[in-house]
Amino acid sequence: PNVKGAMFALLPGGSHLNPHRDPFAGSLRYHLGLSTPNSDACRIYVDGEQYAWRDGEDVMFDETYVHWVKNETDVTRVILFCDIERPLSSPLMTRINRKVSAFLGRATAPQNTDDERVGGINQAYAWSKRFSNKISSRMKQFKRANPKAYRILRPVLAVVVAYFLYRWLF
Repeated sequence: PNVKGAMFALLPGGSHLNPHRDPFAGSLRYHLGLSTPNSDACRIYVDGEQYAWRDGEDVMFDETYVHWVKNETDVTRVILFCDIERPLSSPLMTRINRKVSAFLGRATAPQNTDDERVGGINQAYAWSKRFSNKISSRMKQFKRANPKAYRILRPVLAVVVAYFLYRWLF
């Protein structure tokens, strides 16, 4: 009952995940090796500690610690990846944790089937990616055509954007 989310996670041979952490401490992360290289060359680092996946072996860690992954083998690593509700000593804090987790789950929901609603954060990310790609393309064209004007306008534009973001947020 305390599993908040589960998925199968693949990590192809020769790939890695950059250092990251989850800013919300609402859960613990659980990994169970299903089909792994069974090698120390396929590993996760959590707060500087190293763990290599093995078939049938598991690890649970606090995802608020910086962690990153390397698979320096030719074999794709397959694990069961679960978020487990963080045990808390206070019933009030447990209720708050569940409410915040449910909100974040809805906000970041992906669309797995056609009838599922995409969460607002994922929608905003998709929109910003499309928008930034269009702007980036136009900025590159402008830079090639007007290098001197680009050098002058770039910091001016940055200040204008920062001003409007500040006004919007505060």
